This record gives sequence, C-alpha cells and structure tokens, in this order.
Amino acid sequence: MKADTTIETTVTGPRTFSMPLGPVHVALEEPVYFHLEVEGETVRKVTLTSGHVHRGMEALAAQRNLIKNVTLTERVCSLCSNSHSFTYCMAVENVLGISIPMRARYLRTMSEEIKRVASHLFNTAIQAHIIGYKSLFMHTMEVREIMQDVKETVYGNRMNISSNCIGGVKCDLTPELFKYILGALDKVEPLVDELREIYATNPLVLGRTKGIGMFPKEDALRLGIVGPVARGSGICKDVRKDSPYAAYPLVDFKVVVKDGACCHTRTQLRFDEIFESISIIRQCCRDTPDGPLVAPMNEIRVAEAVARTEAPRGEVFYYIRTDGTDVPARLKWRVPSYMNWEALPVMMKNCNVADVALITNTIDPCVSCTER
Repeated sequence: MKADTTIETTVTGPRTFSMPLGPVHVALEEPVYFHLEVEGETVRKVTLTSGHVHRGMEALAAQRNLIKNVTLTERVCSLCSNSHSFTYCMAVENVLGISIPMRARYLRTMSEEIKRVASHLFNTAIQAHIIGYKSLFMHTMEVREIMQDVKETVYGNRMNISSNCIGGVKCDLTPELFKYILGALDKVEPLVDELREIYATNPLVLGRTKGIGMFPKEDALRLGIVGPVARGSGICKDVRKDSPYAAYPLVDFKVVVKDGACCHTRTQLRFDEIFESISIIRQCCRDTPDGPLVAPMNEIRVAEAVARTEAPRGEVFYYIRTDGTDVPARLKWRVPSYMNWEALPVMMKNCNVADVALITNTIDPCVSCTER
C-alpha cells in the first residue's frame, strides 16, 4: 500500500533584499550610488554613497590667485556656474572692502536670473524624460533653447557665461542687447505658461508626481534644506529677500512658497519662480543705470569674509581668508545640493523603486558641486 504524503507550503510576504542603483544609470544624470533596502517593489531604506567625481577644487583654489579663481569657481557646477563666480566675487569684495558700481549690480542680477530660468527649465525637462514623456521633454528643452540663445548672444557662451569679475562685471550690454533680451522674454513667457499648464493637468505627469516623494515641513526644518525644495515644503526662505545683495533690494519680486511637499509641488514651484525671474530681468533691462562696470581693486589685507547668494538650487555660501598675498590662504564653499541630499531618505521612504530617480530629480541635485 502506498504511503500518503502531504506537502505543506508556507506563504510568506515579500522578501527584503539590497539593490544597487548607480553610479551609472539611465535616469540619473550624474554618477551617484544609492544602496536601497527593498521589500518587493517598496523602498525601506536609502543609503547614499558619493565621491565618484571629486576634483579637489578647494585645494586647487589655494594654488591660484584671486583673479584666476574666478574662472575656477565658475567650473564648480554647470547649471549654477554663474552663481559660484558671483558669490566668490562677492566674498573677495567683502574681504577687500570693495563696493561695486550700481550698473554692475543690475547686470549681475540679470545674468543670475537668466541662468535661473534656464536651470529650472532643464530640471522640469529631465522630469518629463524620467517619466517617459519624451515629447514633453523635447518641448521643454525647445523652450529652454531660447534662453540658451540669449546667453550665447549676450555673453558669448551657452553655459559658463564668464560675466562676473572682482569689482563688477566684464560684459556690458548695449541698448540693442537689452531690446533683444526683452524680445526673447516675450517669446518665452507664454510658452512657459503653456508648459506649466501641461505639467499641472496632464494625467501621466500627475500620476507619477502628485503625492510622490512627500517631504513634510518639519523634516525640511530639521535637516536645514534650502532653495526650491524647502519652499516646496512651506518654508519661506530666499537669500535674495532675507539678505539682499546686488540689485535685489531694488527690484520687485515675491518669494514663491507652496505647501504640497511632493514632487508635483516642487515642479510647479519652479515654473512659478520662472515668471518671477522674467519679471526681475525685465526690471533690470528697464532700470539699469549708466556708469562704470568695475570698481578699482583695494590693497589685499589679512582678513576673512563670507558671502551667500540664492542659486537656482538654493543657498550658495563662500568663505575666504587672505594673508596679505594675492593667493587665498583658505577658500571654502557650501553648495545647496550638499544640504538637499539629506532630504532623499525622507522622500523615498516607502516609495516604489520606479520612483527613486524621479524623486531624486525633484531636489535638482548636482553631484559635481557637492563633491567639489
């Protein structure tokens, strides 16, 4: 007689395992490595490992004189390149006691806002790319090309515009160039408004962004998050208002703040900020006074100073110490991405693996400037 055999099976939940993401990944624009603890398709823990593009730029700055470091700092980051040379020049001017001419203040402000518009459009375009909405990606990049053409026409370059110098600016603008910029803004503004409407209402975009990557205000305050990421969580912080510099005390604009705290909110906030930037550029074109572009250099003294500005990603902070020579004894900077990386473990808690790259993009990270 055949023995009766019974096979018992036990049903268990999803297994937790480790998953590497990066440093080379199709949707991550720069080399960064995420170590994910995953349960099924749900992310339970995120650990970030960086250092893949470290260039030792602070050490390089200690081998160059104050003027050469204007070129070096502009290469810390591509999208925020102007912000770094801007802030560095402010730090040097503070340590030397230089007050720049009013025309230079307006021209610096205008170049910074032109870069901000292009940077925000790039970030929102990459979001469409990660979602898989290729036509929207190309549409957004096409609008950005108008601002790229402005940079190339006015400053001679599409990325590193090399407009700032210690004591003022190198690039003067003629009345014809002011008129050209205003004409480009007239083209860009309605196109950006159309894009904002698409990102706000399209079901594909909403399905991938609304309610995803939640980042509560209390966590943003606890971690010291800056820039659009902080303002997307209801924190009204903007260096342009809190510690005005250049021509920002003289132009009219508002700080855009939203409370949604998700990927969709951070995207819409950047679109709203573009319109504020366009308004600032128009005011600069209208109100820039005549006068010199550069203030004379002062004697280099033994001193230290700081400067900070509001880059497209948030606060950029520079510290400089001089020892009486034209080579800085110490130059150090802190970039917004350095602070904002800390937001990702909160945003990615219990998210889907497919949303990791998308959430990462909404903090608009820059690996290069973080690692320096």
